[in-house]
Amino acid sequence: MRNGYFATAKLLKERLGEAAPGRIQLLTGPRQVGKTTILLDIAREYGENALYLAADAPEAAISGWWQTQWSRALRMARKGKSVLLVDEVQTLPNWSQTIKAGIDEVYREKLPLQVVISGSAALPLTGGAQESMAGRFEHITLCHWTARDLVEAFAMSEEEAAETYVRFGAFPRSMDWRDDLPRWRRYLREAIIDAVLGRDLLMLETIRKPALLRQTFAICTGHPGEIVSLQKISGSIIESGALETIAHYLNVLGEAYLVAALPKFSRTEIRRRASPPKLVTLSNAFLAAATEDEPPRATTDPRRWGHWLENACIARAVNSGYRITYWREEQQEVDMVIEGEDGKWGVEVKGGEFSSFDLRGLLEFHRRNPDFRPLVIGDERYMDAATRIGVEFIRWQDFLLDGLADMK
Repeated sequence: MRNGYFATAKLLKERLGEAAPGRIQLLTGPRQVGKTTILLDIAREYGENALYLAADAPEAAISGWWQTQWSRALRMARKGKSVLLVDEVQTLPNWSQTIKAGIDEVYREKLPLQVVISGSAALPLTGGAQESMAGRFEHITLCHWTARDLVEAFAMSEEEAAETYVRFGAFPRSMDWRDDLPRWRRYLREAIIDAVLGRDLLMLETIRKPALLRQTFAICTGHPGEIVSLQKISGSIIESGALETIAHYLNVLGEAYLVAALPKFSRTEIRRRASPPKLVTLSNAFLAAATEDEPPRATTDPRRWGHWLENACIARAVNSGYRITYWREEQQEVDMVIEGEDGKWGVEVKGGEFSSFDLRGLLEFHRRNPDFRPLVIGDERYMDAATRIGVEFIRWQDFLLDGLADMK
């Protein structure tokens, strides 16, 4: 389950209010989106009945640290309903087996202890959990913030929040530095990008060529919303690497919530696998951090704004947990194909003025796949070009704020 910040906090607190012991709540998500803040808020609410542990703290490396903390949690639970919150759990040696042994003890004694564990990368957490804790956990993803989260957290207007989402992404701690671009970029590069590429993934994954991983990420930020073959990526990279390695690194970047490599829409698995991916950077903050240029505005740099808006809208859809692909046949293309709880859609993103002729690819996709509703995300000044030929329309601001929730 994927949610924005406020929805995640609400859901997690509701789960902890259920009868204990319940299933472990596994909270994952990108760096710097508020996972620790949520855990600390819960710890404050529970007071003496909560134990918060930072598994990446220096003292956690001391022999016997975990056993001492676990004993504290058990003593606390024997006095009444309690909650154990373990942050950055992947830094614990053999974390999944360790947590499994502990939770089995809780179940045997029927202790009223709820357990929440969190981490910043999805792959090693969910993989280990599935192997060692099948049936014992529920997975919640706190993904990149939405424009709606910016409205609620920073009292922005809806229009300002949507434009900020396109130009700067939505990392909450970076919002105060938008007027100081050098400082803003330093924060993004050091606290998030370098931390993930230079530490998190090297610790959690077998990365034989770290330079190739970084170059793959740079290619993605340089081609937002573009269909790029692995052969072209390989040819653009200074350090040579097998296509299989590059494909693996794209998957690793996806599990780290940095990049999505979208497959082509097809009814057959073979065609999906054989087609080049569409590269989407999962926060436009990474686009702004990768260049020294001013983030684009629709009025002064419409071409680049169009690319960034398309990337932002597709990233919003991916972060919402929809299944996202793209469609292209011959010379016709659809920016994204959405399948999820809010329906099935073929979608074109338009950053500026467009005509009905510009929607011919969308209409052709709908003709071939009538179970998918055609939709344009764009500027409301030009919506007539879509509505007069029967294509549904949503303002790009509304999509970045609330997705397709109102379009069912």
